[in-house]
Amino acid sequence: MNFKNNVGMLLLGIWLIVSGVAALVPAVYFNGLGAIMAILAILAGIFILLRK
Repeated sequence: MNFKNNVGMLLLGIWLIVSGVAALVPAVYFNGLGAIMAILAILAGIFILLRK
């Protein structure tokens, strides 16, 4: 699998995994997690729209 051609989907996958783990394991949650999740979502959306 070539991750360089699929950066948007890779970021989306990371976002989904982190959000799932944060929901299931409350000890993983920290104050900056919301900001990190928002940045990941924005980057994933941009790369998917650009088809990269």
